[in-house]
Amino acid sequence: MSDRVHIVEVGPRDGLQNEKTPISVADRIAFIEALIGAGLHTVEVGAFVSPKAIPQMVGSAEVLRGVSHHANCELPVLVPNEKGYEASQAAGAKLIAVFAAASESFSRANINCSIAESIDRFKPVLARAKADGVRVRGYISTVLGCPYEGEVKPQAVVDVAKVLWDLGCYEISLGDTIGVGTPLKARQLLRAVAGDVPMANLAMHFHDTYGQALANLYAGMEEGCRVIDSAAGGLGGCPYAPGATGNVATEDVVYMLEGMSIATGVDMPKLVAATNVVSGLIGRPPVSRVAAALNAKMRAAK
Repeated sequence: MSDRVHIVEVGPRDGLQNEKTPISVADRIAFIEALIGAGLHTVEVGAFVSPKAIPQMVGSAEVLRGVSHHANCELPVLVPNEKGYEASQAAGAKLIAVFAAASESFSRANINCSIAESIDRFKPVLARAKADGVRVRGYISTVLGCPYEGEVKPQAVVDVAKVLWDLGCYEISLGDTIGVGTPLKARQLLRAVAGDVPMANLAMHFHDTYGQALANLYAGMEEGCRVIDSAAGGLGGCPYAPGATGNVATEDVVYMLEGMSIATGVDMPKLVAATNVVSGLIGRPPVSRVAAALNAKMRAAK
């Protein structure tokens, strides 16, 4: 377990897109700059989606341009279709992400089409990205449970993951969108998917609704998975899953990893400072246990 773990910070996109309070372009740029300054070198910065569907992501082109001087960082953006791809390229995106669900009901509720239709939508995106030398990451949501269908069978996830891998995604992020997974199920899922996609090309994207995210990540790490998606302050949620909380908090992940002698390169005080600023903007304290503990410690010291 002593080798390096790669953290993909998703707060500025997956985190903020579910917050009721929209954050300005300038504030989103400042947030991303602070995260990079804290040592996070892969930061998802925005989404080229319909402004009607996700108004929180309006101005993603300006955000990407505002941080693109960080040549040594990976700055992925979410792209749902060819129109979004074209907009991402006009803004200079070198790394994009596409998404599908493992549950038919969730796919229809989330993006108003079947799983097969969603894949058909982004097939031309992957073809164009390959021709343009743009790397593509694949997301799969509801991998451990669906708000409409309940438990999701691992084979349903394997089927979607194999399609994404075969289409050319360099990494597949497995999302427990509603945070219902437990360590044994997380372990079984990773084993199943690794039969078709190499473990080195899988990422864990676990939400913490039931307080299981860190335990699930640990189980996945024992299986050999070394990429973790997380959001500063535990930002996020799911509009189609009542009660679903945000992504596992980056602070909590960093604290666990560093405590296991796995270097993350993240400066915790700078990370908590970035979280505190964005928490003030959205008007609620961070969900992160570590951020809450360190903030309390700082207040007591004053």
